[in-house]
Amino acid sequence: MQIIPIASGKGGVGKSLLSANLAITLGKAGKKVLLVDLDLGASNLHLVIGQQAPKNGIGTFLTGQSKFEDIVKKTDYENVWFIAGDSEIPGLTSLKVSQKNELIKSFTKSDYDYLILDLGAGTHLTILDMFLLSPQGIVVTAPTVTATLNGYLFLKNIVFRMMYNTFKKTSKAYEYLESLKKDTTSLQRLYIPRLIEILSEKDPESTELFKKRMAEFRPRLVLNMIDDPKDAEKAQKIRRSCQQYLGLDLEHLGVIYRDTMQDKALSSRLPVVVYKPQSILSQAVYRIADKIMQSETRSFDDDYDMTEASDISFEIASEEAGDDFGQKMAYVEELAGTGALTAGELAETLRQQQYEITQLKTENTFLKKKLLDAAKMGFKV
Repeated sequence: MQIIPIASGKGGVGKSLLSANLAITLGKAGKKVLLVDLDLGASNLHLVIGQQAPKNGIGTFLTGQSKFEDIVKKTDYENVWFIAGDSEIPGLTSLKVSQKNELIKSFTKSDYDYLILDLGAGTHLTILDMFLLSPQGIVVTAPTVTATLNGYLFLKNIVFRMMYNTFKKTSKAYEYLESLKKDTTSLQRLYIPRLIEILSEKDPESTELFKKRMAEFRPRLVLNMIDDPKDAEKAQKIRRSCQQYLGLDLEHLGVIYRDTMQDKALSSRLPVVVYKPQSILSQAVYRIADKIMQSETRSFDDDYDMTEASDISFEIASEEAGDDFGQKMAYVEELAGTGALTAGELAETLRQQQYEITQLKTENTFLKKKLLDAAKMGFKV
């Protein structure tokens, strides 16, 4: 079974669109597919595939109200099964380690040709670990500066998460990483290839294992919502930035042009590959599906068990809005150094980041209120 986690650094770039239409296209090709809505807290994938909101989903499974086999539902589409998320259960976005591991074990025991995981946007620990269930995950981004920036940020967090999970707590490499956490500014400016050189000197055995896993890790990039052929150049710039600063090889899976047909398909409660298979958007999905079917299924070494992953987050991005802005600007510097951002795009990024700070502060206040309300209702938060 090829596991395909699909993630994005920023919401609204078409991640669920790709997940749903890719699953249906693979199913049409005779492949047995399980599509899972893991955008916990904002689950709406059932709308994209035209399904009624199921009564049972990830939430009822994790709270013991349903068995795993009970939440797997056959869809109206050939060879496609679906597991819904639950956005009504408070605290579901931040799974406990035991809950995350229970999900992972259930997924890996499944018998399908493809397991497609539609993950939430951002760099939450659960999202990072689910993405690392496979070395062949897909990162969806758009040509806008903020989407490009957040896509790169997501991949950098993934590399650090893999590093943190590889080094044992008793190793010298782990100790060195711990010391770096005290100076996040220096850490931001320390490129991964240089960091690996330092770790090789301090802990050659552990670092060799990490280098082996990095060689196995081959995430794939899809650039969505492009309006002009020049926009496609952004994908190459992201790949160069990942190679130079992360020591990471990205596979470019394809581009998808912006298509108003998707909005019409969504309002009709039909995936676009069903609503209008001859559309430009559908044709792009067919090409991506074809590349996936032709690709060899890759996996990490047997010792890389995500159910034993560290429960300590090594996320670069801070949860605090002000700190988050500062960290993101460090990424802007990196991308500016590679030429991935022009002067105009840098100015646009500054304006957008200031706007996002305001939005994050508002969302933090709103979420705190929801948690307090949930606690008053008797939910354990």
